[in-house]
Amino acid sequence: MKISENWLRTWVNPDITTEELVATLTMAGLEVDGTEALGAELAGILVGQIEKAERHPEADKLQVCSVNVGADENLQIICGAPNAREGIKVAVATIGCTLPGDFKIKKAKLRGVHSFGMLCSGKELELSDDHDGIIELNEAAEIGTQLVDHLGLKDTAIDIDLTPNRGDCLGIKGIATEVGVLTQTEVNPVEIKTIPATINDTVEIKLSAPQANPRFVARVMKGVDINAETPEWMKARLLASDIRSIDPVVDVTNYVMLELGHPMHAFDLNNLEGAIEVRYAKAGEKLTMLDDTELELRDDTLVVADDKKALSMAGIMGGKFSGINEKTTDLLLEAAHWDPIDIAGKARSYGMHTDASHRFERGVDYDLCAKTIERATELLLEIVGGQAGPIVDQIDPEHFPKPRSVKLRSARIERLLGIQMSEEQVEDILSRLGMTLSADEEGWLVAIPSRRFDIAIEADLIEELVRVYGYNNVPSRKPVAEMAMIRQPENRLQKLQIGRLLAGRGYQEAITYSFIDKDSQQLIDPGVEPLPLLNPISSELGVMRTSIWPGLLKAVEYNQKRQNDLIRLFETGLKFVPGEEGLAQVPVIAGAICGRRYTENWEAANDKVDFFDLKGDLEAIFALTAASDQFEFVASQRDGLHPGQTAKILRNGVECGFIGKLHPQTQKEFDIDEAVFVFELDLKRVLGRKLPAFNPLSKFPAIRRDIAILVKESVTSSQIVDLIGQTAKHWLNNIVIFDIYRGKGIEPGYKSVAIGFSLQRSDRTFKEAEINKTLERIISALTEKLDAVLRD
Repeated sequence: MKISENWLRTWVNPDITTEELVATLTMAGLEVDGTEALGAELAGILVGQIEKAERHPEADKLQVCSVNVGADENLQIICGAPNAREGIKVAVATIGCTLPGDFKIKKAKLRGVHSFGMLCSGKELELSDDHDGIIELNEAAEIGTQLVDHLGLKDTAIDIDLTPNRGDCLGIKGIATEVGVLTQTEVNPVEIKTIPATINDTVEIKLSAPQANPRFVARVMKGVDINAETPEWMKARLLASDIRSIDPVVDVTNYVMLELGHPMHAFDLNNLEGAIEVRYAKAGEKLTMLDDTELELRDDTLVVADDKKALSMAGIMGGKFSGINEKTTDLLLEAAHWDPIDIAGKARSYGMHTDASHRFERGVDYDLCAKTIERATELLLEIVGGQAGPIVDQIDPEHFPKPRSVKLRSARIERLLGIQMSEEQVEDILSRLGMTLSADEEGWLVAIPSRRFDIAIEADLIEELVRVYGYNNVPSRKPVAEMAMIRQPENRLQKLQIGRLLAGRGYQEAITYSFIDKDSQQLIDPGVEPLPLLNPISSELGVMRTSIWPGLLKAVEYNQKRQNDLIRLFETGLKFVPGEEGLAQVPVIAGAICGRRYTENWEAANDKVDFFDLKGDLEAIFALTAASDQFEFVASQRDGLHPGQTAKILRNGVECGFIGKLHPQTQKEFDIDEAVFVFELDLKRVLGRKLPAFNPLSKFPAIRRDIAILVKESVTSSQIVDLIGQTAKHWLNNIVIFDIYRGKGIEPGYKSVAIGFSLQRSDRTFKEAEINKTLERIISALTEKLDAVLRD
C-alpha cells in the first residue's frame, strides 16, 4: 500500500526525516518496500496565464498564444487544444524541461511560426486520463510558481508491505496511530463531524445474511453536482497512493477509504428499485461489474441487491448498472461490516482483486461504518453540494462482533521476552495503542480495540509490547545452561545400542516421512483409520503412519530398482495409532531385509535371506537385555504378512512386536520383485533389561547328555527348550537343538528333534545317579506335556 508522506504528517508529524520514519516503521513490523519522490518529473512546469490567443495564420485549428509565466517577457506558444483561450491559467512546459515519458521540450517551428514551450493536458503530465484539452487551473494559482507546488504534488510516496494480520494499517488513520506510538508523538486525527439531515429520504435495509453482514449503514444524498471538480489537494493525495481521479463522488469514496481504512460505495439512487437487501446470490444470477466484466454468481457469494436485481458484489466491487455516471444527481452512500471469513478468497475465485476486498478479507474496524458515512458526507457537501438524509444504521445484535478482552500476566512477559518491563511501560505502550487496561494481582485485563482483529491471545499482546519497545532494545545474551550428564539407567537399553548392533549385522539406518499415502497404509493396517493431515505436502503424504513398514518398503523398492541385491534397513521412530483416548504416539523400531544373504564372493553360496535370518537378528537384540528367556515367538497372522510365516513376539506373555514375511500380494502392490521379511518392536516393552549380576564360575566339570525325541510337527523348538529349562532349573548350563529330521522311518506329521544339554553344579561334581534322575525328569516332562517319545 502506498501512502503520501505529506498526508501522513497532517495526522502525526514527528521530528524525524523520511529515512528515519521509514526505518521506524520497518523495525516495528510494517516493512517499507521503498519510497518514491513525487513531482520530480514535473520540474520546470510552471503556472502561466494566456494573455492573448490568436488564430494561427496557416492553420485553422492552431492558436498562437501569448503566455505570462512571470518572466520579463511573455512566451509565444502554439497550441491546438480547443479550450485554449484568453484569461485562463494553465500548466506551461518551458524549453529544457522533460515531461513524463522522457519527452524533452525544445524550441519548435509550426507552419512558419516559432513556439517556445508547450501548454499541457492532464494526460501528458500523467495527472489524469483527460486528453481533450489543456489543464485549466483555478484563479488562486500564482503565475510563475512551480506546478508541483501549486497542486501539492511535491511529496514522497511510502510503499508499505503489510502482513495479512495488519488490516488496521490499510489507511492513514492506522499508520498515523502506529507512528504516534513508535515516536511518542501526539496524533491529530481528522475531526469527523455529525452531519445533520436536511431531507427525510431514507432507504429500507434488510439483512438477510446477518452472519456474514451484521451491520449495514446507508444515507441518501440528493441534488449533487457530479460535474463539479475534485479539489487539487485531494487529487494529489489520491495520486500519491496510485489512485487516479475519476469523478468527485468516486474520488471521495476512495479518499475516505485511504484515510480511515474503511471501504465504502456510492450507488445511483435513481437506479435502485425498492429496498436494499444483503443476501446470497441466486445460482446463475448475473452481474455486470464496474469494469464491464459480466459474472455468473455462485450461491455462496454475498451481494447487495434491491427488490429486483443484484447491485454489487458485497465487499468487492459495485455493479455497473447502479454505478455513478455523468447523469447522476442522487446518491445512496453505503458502508458495511462484512465477516472476513465470508469475503476471504471470493474475489480471487472470480479472478478479481480490489482495494475493498483486500481490506475486508483482512478485517475492517466494525465501529467505523457510521463515521465513514459522516466523513464522506462532509466532503461531498463541500465538493458536489446537495442535501443529506438521516443515517440508517441496521445492526443484527446476535451476529455483531462483541468487545474482546485478553488476560496479560506480568510473569509471562518476562518469560517470553527475557526482559523485565515495568508496569508503567506496559500500560503506556498498550494505552497508546488504543487499549484499555484493568490491573489485577497477576497483571492486567486488556480490552482490545475494534480495529485490531489480529489480537486474540496473550502472546499477541506481548508481541505488541516488544514491537513498540524495539527489537533492537532487547539485549543480546548468550544462553546459560548447566552441562549436567544425562543419567542413563542401567536397567534400560538405549536405542543407540540396538542401532549399533544392527549396523554391525549389515543394516543401514533409514529415515522416512511420518506421513504416508492412505493406499499404502491400507495395505499394512486396513482395519485402522489413520489421522489425515489438514494441509498435506502432497497427496502421497496425506495421513500419519500407523506403522513404519510402508516407508521402509518403499525404500526397499527404491534400492531394488537400482540393482542393490543385499538390502537390510532399520528405522526408529513414532507410529501414530488412533484410539479411544486420542492419538497414541508409539516409539518403535522396525526393519526389513531382502535379497542375498551374503555379499557376492567365491566362497558364499547365492542364498537368499529367509525368516530365520531376521529371527536371528531379533534374538541378538533380545540378548542385549540379558533376558532372552522372557521373549517368545508365537505363530500368528497379521494383515499384510504371509499367514504361514508370521509370528507375534511376546515378552512375559505381553505382545511387543511382529515378525514375518511380506504377503505376496502386498509385495506386488509395493512393486518389489523378491521376498521381503520385516519386523517391528515396541521400544517401551523391549528396552528393559536385567541388571548384570556376578555368578562365580564353577570349578567342577559340566556333564553333557544328548537325547532324540519324536514329536508332532506342531510342537515348536521353543516349547521343548523352555520345558527342559523349567525341569532342569538352575543346574542347566546350556541347551542346543542340533538336529531336526523328517523322512524315512518317521511317520508323516512327526519330526525327530535331537537335543544336547549340559548340567553343572557349582559346589561339587555331579554324581551319576543325580544325572540319571535329572534326565528321567526331563524325559518324563517331555512325554507328559508334549507327547514326546524317546528315540533309541
